[in-house]
Order: sequence, then structure tokens, then C-alpha cells
Amino acid sequence: MDDQAPDFDLIVLGAGSAGLGLALFMARIKLRVLLIDRTAEAVGGDCLNHGCVPSKALIHAARQVHQARQAARFGLHVSGAADMGRVMDYIEERQAIIRRHENPEYLRGLGVVVEIGSPHFVGPQEVALNGRTYRGRKIVVATGSRPRPLHVPGAELARLYDNQRVWDLRALPGRLLVVGGGPNGVELAQAMQRLGAQVTLVHRAARLLEREDPSISAVLAARLRAEGITLHLEAEVTSFTSATEARITSRQGDEFGVGFDIGYVAIGRVVGFDGLALEQAGVAVDEDGHVRLDEHLQTTSPDVFVAGDAANSLKFSHGAELHMRLLLFNFFSPIKKKLSYDHFSWVTFTDPEVAHFGLDAAELDRRGTPYERWETDFADDDRAVVDDYRDSRLLLFIEKNRLPLPGQKRRILGGAMVAPGAGELVQELILANASGLDISAIFDKIYPYPVAARINQKLIVDHQEVSGLLQTTLDVAYRLQ
Repeated sequence: MDDQAPDFDLIVLGAGSAGLGLALFMARIKLRVLLIDRTAEAVGGDCLNHGCVPSKALIHAARQVHQARQAARFGLHVSGAADMGRVMDYIEERQAIIRRHENPEYLRGLGVVVEIGSPHFVGPQEVALNGRTYRGRKIVVATGSRPRPLHVPGAELARLYDNQRVWDLRALPGRLLVVGGGPNGVELAQAMQRLGAQVTLVHRAARLLEREDPSISAVLAARLRAEGITLHLEAEVTSFTSATEARITSRQGDEFGVGFDIGYVAIGRVVGFDGLALEQAGVAVDEDGHVRLDEHLQTTSPDVFVAGDAANSLKFSHGAELHMRLLLFNFFSPIKKKLSYDHFSWVTFTDPEVAHFGLDAAELDRRGTPYERWETDFADDDRAVVDDYRDSRLLLFIEKNRLPLPGQKRRILGGAMVAPGAGELVQELILANASGLDISAIFDKIYPYPVAARINQKLIVDHQEVSGLLQTTLDVAYRLQ
């Protein structure tokens, strides 16, 4: 690059979670920032337009319908299916509220230069857009990801939706086929079943949510079956014989047909950089088309970085937020932070919710980290008894000290919970994990009775009653020396 001053301190390609955060921060501190997205409607990214926001609004609507039906045990009776048009109206209303702060005009009012179109690199610090070249001191690619399509014979015959297209539905399908048992698939499957569809879910793994501990996944699977969803695990859709029949093949080789009206494909997401001309910026990609990144999210071109789904790691909106914070810190600090997911958390917003944080057993074993596995159900928890969720579970991985020395910390290394509101209940556990707090911080806490979060303390108390006695004896002996 020559000595000409750049037009902007930062150029961001993509106005999703990562891009918006980066652009708004830079504008807030009065630096020059250019934010580019392909359409005005795409501002807000997948989260606002196709992902987190509409899916959680759908779950909220479905929960209302389900709870109304559950009231039958108290003498109220509700029947029939929900009006899908009204459900979609509600979803669009919620999106519109959030969109007030995630649109080009609002961002321009805050000092962000917003341009619409399809950019491409023309140099290490230059992008071309709509016949003009823009120069940036640094450039961040935050162009997101897209749903992975289902490539099987006959797929063109069926009405198949993904998370980008399903929000166009205005009528509830009688029979819904969901392909994929990850968070996206199970959330939508349960919501549509509760609204009145008959759902069949096909998943190639042996259990749902295979990134979760088997004891956690099992609780959710049991609940989905109890609500009437048909689960075919260790099975795949291998073809479509017509617009309304899919052929399923199990891992054991059995083959059978499943009838449906529409299908929902949730088999993961793919990253692509078509049209960006990354090579013009000196950005290298691997054999799978993913950008080569170091542990600071820097590409092989020193002034080009990647954030969010485009980085091809954990594809969550708050994963993009983690990337955004890392980049901002490193842009302004001479001491660079490395990307780490050691304290990362996520929630699958089914009912019950599934919350996961920190390191799991597989990763702890891989690292050779000593730990103890502590777990409990909610059968004897008073709040679970009165609110009727005794089948829930909590799992913690606790630091194991090889020598129990006086005053030695025991930290929470990770854990998971499946329970109503689990995403909220684990927040104090996430804080303890991220801050390296000793479990005594929860052991010694006084909770208002009967808040649901008391289960966190109960598990620790149950295990500390014996080990705590040993520790007390050691502390006394240490003081008497």
C-alpha cells in the first residue's frame, strides 16, 4: 500500500452480531468506520432476520399454546391447532422492535458510514463496492454462514425449508419432517409440535445434541417423545420418493418411509466467501475453503481479520460477540489476547432448556486435567417439586486436587444443566467458572427460599459434607502445628 491515508480506520464486511458490535464501538470513540452489507434488510445478520430472534419468538408462542393445553389438569380445556399466520405476525412484530436499532439509517445517525452492496477485495487494505474503492487501516470479514443444504436424490420434489425460509410459512403443516437433531432442529421440532403439527425428527447420531453429555441429552429426548414427537436416531434421509414421502435408512441398514407435508433441514451451516476475491488481499484459505486464521483471528494478510460464523468455529451470536471483543482489545493493546473457548457457554432453548458451559469431560480427559464428576437430578428439590420439573439434571466437573492441602481452591471447570430456565439458572455457575471462584462461594451463599437456583448449592453441599469434614480436619491440624 502506498503512503495515501486510508479512508477509514476500520472496514467491516457484514452487519451481523460481530460487524455491528465492531462498527458501533469504533464510531462511539470517534474513529472512521465503514460497514458494508449486501442489502439493507440483511443488517442485523442471521440472528435478527433468520435465527435467534424469530426462533425464540416462535418458542415463546408455542410455549403459550402448550401451557394452555397443560391447564386441562386444573379444569380448563383447550383444543385445536394454533393459527400459524398469527404466530408469524407476532414474530415479525418482535423483529420490527429490534430492527429499530439495527438498520442503516439508525447506524448512520450514530456516526457509522453504511454502504449497501456486494464488495470484493482489490488489495490488502482495499475493497471495491459499487464502482468505488475504499481503503481501510484494518478490515474485518464478518460475512456469516448459511444453512447446509440436504443433497439426496429426489430432494427437489419436496417442500424443504431451512432457517432462512421457514419464516415465510403462513399455514401450520399437518406433518413436519425435521432433519437434524442439533439445537436448531430440536428447538423448531418442539415448537411446531406444540403449535399442533405432528413432527418426525431424523438424526444421524445416536442421541440428540451430541455435543452434550449423554445424561443431559436423554432428559430432553424423553420430553420430546412424551410430547408426541417421533424420533429416529442413528438414521438418515437417503432419498425422497415423492413430494410427501422420505426414505429413511437406519445405521443397522433398515429402510422405511416417512410421510410428511413439509420438511425442515437443520444439518449444520457452511461458510463461503464467493465474490470476495480474498486472494486479492493475500488471504489464504485451506482445502475446504475456510480462511486460515491464527489464534488472534488474523488472516495471512496482516491487516485482515475474520469474526463470527465466517471464522468457522462455534457458530453462535455470542460467539461473534466473543470474537468482536477479542479484536477490539487487540486493536488497541500492545499485548495481544489469544482466542479461547475455555469458559464459553451456550443454551438450547427447548423446554426444558439445555445449558452448557466451560470444559466437558472429553476435553478435560484430552488435556489430562484431574476432575470429579458431580451430578444430581431435581427429584428432591423443593422448587422442582412444586413447579413439576423433577426430571431435570445438573452436572458439574470439579477441579480435583491431587493433594488436599489447607486452603486449596476447588474450582468449577465446566458443567451442564437440563431444566426449565436452565440458561438463567447456570449464570452464577458460569461466573464462578470464568472467574476461577472456589466452590465455597456457592457453598456459603444464602439463597432466598425457594428460588430455583438453590439446586446449584445443593449439589455442592451434598458433595462437600464429607470432603468438607476432611478439609476442616486438615485446616485445624495445620493451625495447631
